[in-house]
Amino acid sequence: MRFSALAAAAALLLPAMAVGDDHVSDAARDLTFERVFASPSLNGPAPRRAQFSPDGRYLTVLRNREDDRERYDLWGFDLETRDWRMLVDSEKLATGRELSEDEKMQRERARVGNLSGIITYQWAADASGVLVPIEGDLYFARLDGDVTRLTDTEESELNPSLSPRGTYVSFVRDRQLWVGEVGGEARPVTPREDATIRWGEAEFVAQEEMGRLTGYWWSRDDSRLVVQRTDESPVGIVTRAAIGATGTRVFDQRYPVAGSDNAIVELYVMDPDGGNRVKVDLGDDPDIYVARVDWGADGHVYVQRQNRAQTVLDMLRVDPATGASEVWFTENAARDEYWINLSDNYRFLKDGSLLWWSERDGFGHFYRFADGEWSQLTHGTSPTTHLVGINEQAGEFWFQSTHDVLTQQIYRARLDGSGEPQLLTDTDFTNSATMDARGTALLVSRSNVSQPPQSYLAGTDGERITWIERNALDDDHPYTPYLESHVAPEFGTIAAEDGTPLHWMMLKPVMEPGKRYPVFYYHYSGPGPQIVDKGWGGALAQAVVDRGYIWFALDNRGTANRGVDFEQPLYRAMGGVEVEDQRKGAEFLQTLDFVDPDKIALYGWSYGGYMTLKQLQADPGLYAAGVSGAPVTKWELYDTHYTERFMGDPREVPEAYEAASAIPDATRMSDPLLLIHGMADDNVVFENSSELISVLQENNVAFEMMLYPGYTHRVSGENISPHMWNTIFRFLESHGVTPPQ
Repeated sequence: MRFSALAAAAALLLPAMAVGDDHVSDAARDLTFERVFASPSLNGPAPRRAQFSPDGRYLTVLRNREDDRERYDLWGFDLETRDWRMLVDSEKLATGRELSEDEKMQRERARVGNLSGIITYQWAADASGVLVPIEGDLYFARLDGDVTRLTDTEESELNPSLSPRGTYVSFVRDRQLWVGEVGGEARPVTPREDATIRWGEAEFVAQEEMGRLTGYWWSRDDSRLVVQRTDESPVGIVTRAAIGATGTRVFDQRYPVAGSDNAIVELYVMDPDGGNRVKVDLGDDPDIYVARVDWGADGHVYVQRQNRAQTVLDMLRVDPATGASEVWFTENAARDEYWINLSDNYRFLKDGSLLWWSERDGFGHFYRFADGEWSQLTHGTSPTTHLVGINEQAGEFWFQSTHDVLTQQIYRARLDGSGEPQLLTDTDFTNSATMDARGTALLVSRSNVSQPPQSYLAGTDGERITWIERNALDDDHPYTPYLESHVAPEFGTIAAEDGTPLHWMMLKPVMEPGKRYPVFYYHYSGPGPQIVDKGWGGALAQAVVDRGYIWFALDNRGTANRGVDFEQPLYRAMGGVEVEDQRKGAEFLQTLDFVDPDKIALYGWSYGGYMTLKQLQADPGLYAAGVSGAPVTKWELYDTHYTERFMGDPREVPEAYEAASAIPDATRMSDPLLLIHGMADDNVVFENSSELISVLQENNVAFEMMLYPGYTHRVSGENISPHMWNTIFRFLESHGVTPPQ
């Protein structure tokens, strides 16, 4: 449930932000849930995983098909000729072979479990082609169109990688790391051990919560590797029944619930053939997290070691010849009652210094660590959010930062901290960017409330060179037929109990004077995802608005991109300040003369599902109904790294967990409730809902539920998604939460 984790479910639920007239004909209002989730995507083309070739000649992306929005092929854009062509057709290489359970779970962790075709790829160091995994096997695709199959096994090849200089291909198969020269036979270079031992794989919480999806790392010269050895034997077993449409499969899943033992993680440095293996000294305390591992330009290995409480992060410098380590520096939480947010916003520079991101002054900013001294490179109350790229020769770096809270912009700054950062993007859009390895070109992606995502190639000064995907809303765009009925969102703020401004967003249907309208109150509320912004969000909200509902969302204290003090109130107090702030949103809505104060309905998924329960319990009668999707109901059932970061260890603060639970006050819910859960959920396991169901039934509390056999935490698909959303609105209509006649 890391920041992007719960956002994955939320990504399907964010509103359409489109221009339009508030007074349109009824005939134009015909956007259905069936069309929202059908192909082609109403967002237009949705390229993923953009990369520049090592020689700077090509830009490659994964592009989805018009007839299958979730199937991706590899495309290349020649920066010299300005021509696009398909490099790998995923359908031509498809075998129909079922993925292994390990790969399915890894895809769930990476939030790509719904995608098919090509979901990742890697350029060869000499730019001759790309390594492409498809349906569990590996292929090497050359730019001339020739594709060579590298593996052909029933088992999946997990975490495939080309070594930095292109000498070797490596992957994980059946809990061992395999390495072979490109074009040759690969063999295991780590031992086969007990079934609880895995080599070369990130443990569950690293994948799910730390954003670390790999468990081995090549040195820059291909001569050595760091390989993770994971002992899962201390981790408790959750027996997960994946209830499907035609049968049930039972999995004994190693799942470290809050307050229980984690896996034991060790690191070893070895040669590509597995020889000369030395163990890395990670310290005397085994109850730590290995957050990140990198090879520095100086040939040392650098390991970010996080304590169990996630309040201290040590950067270890490791001698790869001996495994001996020393603490290079220590990062502490910015407040006594706070945690360290992990990031990938750092870079080891050739001169031995480090560009580093930290929230130590209360906001996310960049610092440089050189010769044992820190210098701050960015400042202010607008947090920086992502490192985009570096050009060491020019002494510059590029980063993404918040701008007016509701947009993200790209800036250029000096590595020596001189001068002020230079804004490079249009503030009428919210932007993100990637950069080539040399820091000579930007790929900017942007959108706003009237423009679906588009991308362009820019120079280092941000000036557009050429469109990569203009995605114009012209006659051929799939969204164009629905533009006539679209309405623009409105934005505003209300004050929290302590005076903190909380941003809200609202989309209104066509209204008749004197009539009052129901509200579909979408919320997520948990740590991380910012819901209210001025980017394009898709068509779902417009389909809701077209039904005659007001769409409303509010970002409470605890969400990201507002600084440490804005997030801190969640510390050991989940289900508290979020309820207060969302209550303020409901009370604000009740003051509006076009809102029916008796028809405010809640909807949330995952953390949002949890919040629906807590809000219904805290304020019976305030909300007309609530929809709770895949909710956490007891934080003792969720994993260590996520839960303890915010709540502490339940063995030390059981009272915090008792207060945060949605079970003790479940019988206080008197408003209509619809509970939704996938019956094969391996993230928020179904026991969260089954315990709630039992309590409500045993106490004769009425509620409704819709369960989805075979579906995990992500209940979505071309037919399943409209089924779920039609179910939600049938539920609301059955309880009188309907537009005026």
